[in-house]
Amino acid sequence: MTETILLILALVPCLVIAIVFHEVAHGWTALALGDPTAKEQRRLSFNPIRHVDPVGTLIVPGALAFFGGPIFGWAKPVPINRSRLDNPRYGMMAVAAAGPAMNLLLAGVGAVVLGLLAGGLTAPPQGALAFALMALQYFLVINIFLALFNLLPIPPFDGSHIVEGLLPRSMAAQYARLQQIGMFLLIALIAVTWAFPDSGVIENVVLPPVEWLQDKYMGLAFKIADG
Repeated sequence: MTETILLILALVPCLVIAIVFHEVAHGWTALALGDPTAKEQRRLSFNPIRHVDPVGTLIVPGALAFFGGPIFGWAKPVPINRSRLDNPRYGMMAVAAAGPAMNLLLAGVGAVVLGLLAGGLTAPPQGALAFALMALQYFLVINIFLALFNLLPIPPFDGSHIVEGLLPRSMAAQYARLQQIGMFLLIALIAVTWAFPDSGVIENVVLPPVEWLQDKYMGLAFKIADG
């Protein structure tokens, strides 16, 4: 029970930070490119209450963590009005890419802090330091996973907006129609993951690049610790 509580105490703040910064990055990028909708609706805030979706931010990732599944979640999407962007086609691509880019940046910050805390250790860490090191490793994985998972070209993920911007206009219009059923696709993906845990849907598509990037970030942390 104690280990479960410590796991929750480590995971929840990491996940909330990752998701909130992800959404704010979308909003700030949209504002920089001409769309102030998120600012007008007071969503350019790091207050998690403005972004947390009870199901996507807490219940789903909590249940996945409890049952040993891949940890992912979502927040209330920051409102974007593509028609107000200076260049709607390419502006949406930049806005979409900003969220995953923020998560990769956060993972880099986490790796640096992890390396600084681990530097000079001559014995296994204990107490608060051990907990902090564990939390930072989860922070790395959560941010990397969130970045790459969102880059999947499946509506409503960020990757779908990037693909839409890269497609010829005629094909992009047809692809955009998938946004209307995006939530059903997400629910279907979650259902398949839960119903067929051995199918490898997440493990074979997302986990290999997640593990590769995790090794790179941990390599950075080790270099800082040894320096």
